[in-house]
Amino acid sequence: MCGIHAVLCANKIAADAHQISSDLKSRLRNRGPDYYGQVERSCVTCRDKTDNDDVNVHANCWTLRFTSTVLALRGDHITKQPLVDTSCGSDSDSGSVLCWNGEAWRIGGQLVEGNDGEAILALLVKASACSSDAASCEEAILDVFRSIEGPFAFVYYHALSEKVFFARDRLGRRSLMTSDDADAGRLVISSISEKCDPSWKEVEPDGIYVLDLGGHDIVLSGQGVRVPVRRDWLVDGQADFVSSIGPFNKSLPPPGSSPVLTAQSPSVAMLKDQLLESLRLRILNVPQPPLEGHSPVSNTRVAVLFSGGLDCTVLARLAHDVLDPDQGIDLLNVAFENPRVVAQLKKEAKGQPISDFYEACPDRITGRKSFAELQKVCPGRIFRFVAVNIPYEETVAHRQQVISLIYPHNTEMDLSIAYALYFAARGQGAVTESCSPDVPPHDYTTPARVLLSGLGADELFGGYSRHPAAFERDGYAGLVDELLLDVSRLGKRNLGRDDRALSHWSKEVRFPFLDERLVSWAMQAPAWEKCDFENGDEITGVEPGKRVLRLLALELGMGGVAREKKRAIQFGSRTAKMESGRVKGTTLIS
Repeated sequence: MCGIHAVLCANKIAADAHQISSDLKSRLRNRGPDYYGQVERSCVTCRDKTDNDDVNVHANCWTLRFTSTVLALRGDHITKQPLVDTSCGSDSDSGSVLCWNGEAWRIGGQLVEGNDGEAILALLVKASACSSDAASCEEAILDVFRSIEGPFAFVYYHALSEKVFFARDRLGRRSLMTSDDADAGRLVISSISEKCDPSWKEVEPDGIYVLDLGGHDIVLSGQGVRVPVRRDWLVDGQADFVSSIGPFNKSLPPPGSSPVLTAQSPSVAMLKDQLLESLRLRILNVPQPPLEGHSPVSNTRVAVLFSGGLDCTVLARLAHDVLDPDQGIDLLNVAFENPRVVAQLKKEAKGQPISDFYEACPDRITGRKSFAELQKVCPGRIFRFVAVNIPYEETVAHRQQVISLIYPHNTEMDLSIAYALYFAARGQGAVTESCSPDVPPHDYTTPARVLLSGLGADELFGGYSRHPAAFERDGYAGLVDELLLDVSRLGKRNLGRDDRALSHWSKEVRFPFLDERLVSWAMQAPAWEKCDFENGDEITGVEPGKRVLRLLALELGMGGVAREKKRAIQFGSRTAKMESGRVKGTTLIS
């Protein structure tokens, strides 16, 4: 995880007036604590300005300031950013600049060895050198970014053409936002907002945006701020692709047939293979985290955001098959003191002492059950169950920080979800170790910098309540339409919000279910190979929603996990409706 901040100003005065505040600098460093770098560029551009049929030459002296912070998770060294092109006689004061925040697992279908940011810059330099004209150069640069598989956000300034490229990946797994001030002639592109201001908007993950500083784009003001042009992720011939990833299988079962999804169905084994490959990319070769404040014997590099539910527990179980036997896996389980719930417990206790309300949280109960099941099926693995307990006073103390991180998302539901992710990612709690069950829980902070999330499974495999409702309403036709709608909205989800909340603690969240190849496979699989609302649980013993994943859990020896019900994070951790039960999730934050 890294932090990106770029300021593009059409005049030097605006640039000098827009300096990074100490608060913003601190929050960027939280995203990337290993290195802080800044590069400045200036370029003088001319454009024709038509006014009453008179053509005049209007010059802009652009000042471009690029800032990057680095969380080093790729390669054998800390790669300084922003990355600068020093080839072909370019020097550090004039070359192209890349601010990269992401994980390029593959480029052009090939696995990436070493640092991915360096590999991408090398390809961009090559693409530029091999182009014969401005149009082919831009297309070659776009093709480099189109060829990347993995989560990312970037800002790239191509000095020769005086163009700025920026984007989030197709699924929007990394945060990137913009704020433009037409009057001042300034555009800011950043991983996090500078303040809660309506000018801040998230970059849509629907393509690559190109800003031609010297061209004839639409002018927003006399100062020279321009509107970026969106270039598609896809090239001609891929019009049927969903979320710019692949085609969706809309087929229906033959009339009169009644397909049954069982443990022997091919999709169960195929899902296991897809998940294992996705996990290998995301959890192998993670560098040893810094040992400050941690035991030198600790060899834990990966933690799971762990409610004990189906999705995250299957990831933890398969991570056991992938990681070296000596590496521990931390399970981060968060529970909150909810005053409304505590008051109800006291009322029901009628004056008697109430039990531990943290341990009574639904996700804590489920988490401990699934932890016990993991211990049983993976006896040689060190799993650490980290009980992250958050008193109400601590929630209130961090309220403004969380609000500022998730902006422009600003509803009560956004806040309740972000609370759970924010405190879980901090990873501070009371730990119980699978290898030392008799040792009392003690204070612990996970050293892991890589977090795994099970997000995406519900959309891909029919895990929401709307999926059986669609089937009841219109059979497989209704279910297919609902699944298609879900996968088409993956890039519109709240992943930017979640990224900002999680990365505040110098952590990087990775989504194995949202691997492009796994998503493509799931979209091409017929609906009855993913969920099975036509048949109850009497045949397989597990419910129809996400049945393919539930059957995989059974194969992995986790019967209890396979039967866990879906529960929203804000209700499982009890961050929802802390003050009043009448507050709606859509209510704007006051």
